[in-house]
Amino acid sequence: MSLSALLLFAGVVLLGAASPGPAVVALVARAIGHGGRGLAGFVAGLILGDIFWLTVATFGLAVIATFFEPVFLAIRIAGAAYLAWIGIRLWSSQGGALEGAPRLDRRGGSFVAGLVLTFGNPKVMAFYLALLPTLIDLRRLTALGYAEMVLVMIPILAAVLGTYVLLALRARRYLASPRAARLVNRAAGTA
Repeated sequence: MSLSALLLFAGVVLLGAASPGPAVVALVARAIGHGGRGLAGFVAGLILGDIFWLTVATFGLAVIATFFEPVFLAIRIAGAAYLAWIGIRLWSSQGGALEGAPRLDRRGGSFVAGLVLTFGNPKVMAFYLALLPTLIDLRRLTALGYAEMVLVMIPILAAVLGTYVLLALRARRYLASPRAARLVNRAAGTA
């Protein structure tokens, strides 16, 4: 893969990851609500989900996605239901200690939640399935080119999501009052 194509891909991934979507809202709500516990697994699940959609787009598995549409529809519905559940929990929270975000402390729960969220995230799906073919000539992409894209994508996503986590953890100190927590929970729940 040419350096210019890889840099273009990296720039678009950076812009896409930096623009807040459902995954960022869930990540920030979790960080503000419960601190850093479980966030590494959640971020790893988000990143693996992105790699999944990149793989689907790269290897022309969109045809398979169409063939197995009921399975993908179920995954999207599960992701949407998870987001709705987070929103309801945030809205119904009394704002005590930023308690509205769901706990993900069980072993593997954070990772699975991040993965399911990315599987059902329409922003991620649209990015890889619709935008990627306009950026990269997928007919000429080799296995090495795919590996280069993954190796560029992982640190970009980790850096962007890590920045959101750090900002949310820092903001958490300033949002400790029940009133501030209730406002943040309702804004995140609405988003």
